[in-house]
Amino acid sequence: MPENAVTPPHHPPQVTIALRNFAISITVFNIVGYALLGFEQPWVWPFVALATGYVVELGLEMIASKVEGREPRFAGNRVRGIVEFLYPAHITSLAMNMLIYVNDQILVLIFGVTVAVGAKWVLRAPVRGKLRHYMNPSNFGISIILLLFPWASIAPPYHFTEHIADWIDWLVPAIIVLGGTMLNGKLTGRMWLIGSWLFVFALQAIVRGIFFGTSIPAALGMMTGVAFVLFTNYMVTDPGTSPSKPAAQVAFGGGVAAVYGFLMVAHIAYGIFFATAIVCLIRGGFLWGLHFANKARDRFEAQQRAGAEPAPRTPNGNGELPVLETTGTAAGARSPASSGTASGTR
Repeated sequence: MPENAVTPPHHPPQVTIALRNFAISITVFNIVGYALLGFEQPWVWPFVALATGYVVELGLEMIASKVEGREPRFAGNRVRGIVEFLYPAHITSLAMNMLIYVNDQILVLIFGVTVAVGAKWVLRAPVRGKLRHYMNPSNFGISIILLLFPWASIAPPYHFTEHIADWIDWLVPAIIVLGGTMLNGKLTGRMWLIGSWLFVFALQAIVRGIFFGTSIPAALGMMTGVAFVLFTNYMVTDPGTSPSKPAAQVAFGGGVAAVYGFLMVAHIAYGIFFATAIVCLIRGGFLWGLHFANKARDRFEAQQRAGAEPAPRTPNGNGELPVLETTGTAAGARSPASSGTASGTR
C-alpha cells in the first residue's frame, strides 16, 4: 500500500453498536421464526442469502479499495473488523429472505440480495463531503424483484404468527416494538421519523376513507400487523438511508406515508415498499442537487473575490510603482465639470 494511501472510512461507534444490535435481533428473530412462528421459506435459504451478501460485500469492498488506493475497511482489526464490516450485509440478506417470497426460485433470491447489497456501491450521493448510499438496501432489492418478476410476492404476513395463538399473538409485536423503540430511541435517534410516519399513515387512511370510500378501520388495521411493526421499527428507520435532523426526519417519514396513500389510491400493490423506494430516490436527487448548487455557489464566490482584488503593480522604467488611477472625488480630485461648477459659484 502506498505511503499516501487514503484512510478507509469507518462507522462511528454508536452506529456500529446499533448495527450489531440490529444484526443480533434479526438473527434471533429468524431462528425463532423458523423454529416456532412458521416462516414459509426453506430453512436453508437464510444461509444462501447470507453467503451471497457476504461475498458481494467483500468483493465490492476489495474492488473499491484498489480503485481508491486505500486499505479495505475490514482490514486491521482481524476477525472483529470483518464481523463489524459485514453487519450491514448480514442484516440486508436476512431481511431479504424473510420479507420476500419467490416460491422455489432460489436464483431470484440470490439476484435480489446481490442487487440490494450492490446498490450501495452504485446509488450514492454526497453527504457532508462523502459519498453515501441513499437507497434502503433490502427495500430496494424487494422492490426490484417485485417489478421484474410479477409472479413474486412479499412474504405472507401470517407467517410471522402462523403457529402461535392466544396471548402470544400479542407478545411477538410487543417484543418487536420494545426492542425497536430502545434501538431507535437510544442509538439511531429516529423517533421523529417514526412519529411522523405513524401520524401521516393514520391521516392518509382517514383521508382515503373520506374521499375514496376506503374502509377506515381496515386501512388503520394494517398498523396492528407484525409486518407493519417490523417495517416501522427496522426498515424505514434505516440510519444509513434516512436523515438525522428532526425536521428532515419528519419530512422523510411523512413523505413515505403520503406516497403510500397515493399508491393505494392508484391501486398499486406493495405500496409500502415502492413508497419507501420513491422517497429514498427523491432524497438522493435532492442531495445531488444540493451538492451541485453548493459547488456553483462556491465558484461564483471565488470569481467575485478574484474580481475584487486590485491588479498587481509592476515598476516602470524608472523603478517606480505607477500611481493607481482613481475616479470621481474618492481620492480628493475634482472632475473638470465639478471644477467649473465650483468656480462659477464663487
